[in-house]
Amino acid sequence: MADQSKFQEQAMEYVDALYAAALRMTRSHSDAEDLLQETFLKAYRGYGSFQDGTNLKAWLYRILTNTYINIYRAKKRRPEESNLEDVEDLYMYRRLGGLEAASYGRSAEEEVLDSFTDQDVKDAIEALPDQFRIAVLLSDVEGFSYKEISEITDVPLGTVMSRLHRGRRALQKALVDLGMRRRLVTGSR
Repeated sequence: MADQSKFQEQAMEYVDALYAAALRMTRSHSDAEDLLQETFLKAYRGYGSFQDGTNLKAWLYRILTNTYINIYRAKKRRPEESNLEDVEDLYMYRRLGGLEAASYGRSAEEEVLDSFTDQDVKDAIEALPDQFRIAVLLSDVEGFSYKEISEITDVPLGTVMSRLHRGRRALQKALVDLGMRRRLVTGSR
């Protein structure tokens, strides 16, 4: 059982990361602030039941995700007010290595991916259905493991794996379609 007097000291180090995740979920600065406030209120109230030594970050993300699902999913979507400004390091679209690796042995897919802007990728992520977008964001942006995502979203591990697979495929399809419209990719799918 956690000491509630230590809540601020321990939980506040995650405020920036949680706000960024809330912004990606809600796509609105004001909604992200509201979601973050509600998350910290629930976390503070429930902190007495938090088990010291367990993953505080995952526990906070679970509260954030569940709060988002409960409050915002039921609302009609508002026009998008913001983009995924903080998504710059999606590992699927960044290659590791020096300049020689960038020019030597590159696949056609890597050449095409270089033609997409960060905004193109952000727009494709934002267009994903909520359940897939949340799974992709938690995995590929926030870096949570499948097990942690399962705990955060309170869905079975197999469902997490399925949502990630389907979300990534939808993301890939959206980017291929964009590449075809820009005549970067030819042929039939």
